[in-house]
Amino acid sequence: MHNPCAVIPVYNHETAICAVVQALLANGLPCVLVDDASSPGCAAVLEQLADGEQVHLIRLAVNQGKGGAVMTGLREASRLGFSHALQVDADGQHDLGDVKAFIEQSRAHPDAVICGYPQYDASVPKGRLYARYLTHVMVWINSLSLQIRDSMCGFRVYPLPPTLALIDSANIGKRMDFDSDILVRLAWRNQPMRWLHTRVHYPQDGVSHFRLFHDNVLISSMHTRLFFGMLVRSPLILWRRWRA
Repeated sequence: MHNPCAVIPVYNHETAICAVVQALLANGLPCVLVDDASSPGCAAVLEQLADGEQVHLIRLAVNQGKGGAVMTGLREASRLGFSHALQVDADGQHDLGDVKAFIEQSRAHPDAVICGYPQYDASVPKGRLYARYLTHVMVWINSLSLQIRDSMCGFRVYPLPPTLALIDSANIGKRMDFDSDILVRLAWRNQPMRWLHTRVHYPQDGVSHFRLFHDNVLISSMHTRLFFGMLVRSPLILWRRWRA
């Protein structure tokens, strides 16, 4: 069975979220919106969207961070009977013209995580772009593999059963460390992954919740935690790959 939806974590993105939802619905994807304790204005917009068909809304009373909101949305998607979930950012930076290609790849390879390999335009903040290369190296070390081409692009399709099995058994980062953390841990479990090029644009009037110092410290801590986790698990990781 392949029954996909979209999961969108939302925190004060009321100016962009309507267009994101409309584009996903136009591609035939029901939407699970996770209100991560947004302002009253954003909450009102989400409530209005949820009045429409194929839009489900779940509210968090306390802000959980991007990862916490995504994991809540994945659990809700499974509860609603969906088999796969496309993670999409609410700020409009992802090219939703690629949704069809991602879903087609997921349908052809239902056991795989379909991951976006970002192609940035001139709008990308240069500091964040250069910092990604350090993360790439750390992810390759921590996953004992070069298969993860980019771990920070939050545009990907998850097969829900293995993803939720991991979420329920591991302490995965709940904030900006989520995207890399979960992909490395899925790689440890030998989860198949496939990569599709996708354009990424940072709107000039977009709302970014990335905190330069705090989130970089959080991401550095994640890499350290994953490194020692990899050392402990390395015999099992290599044995699984040898068997595969």
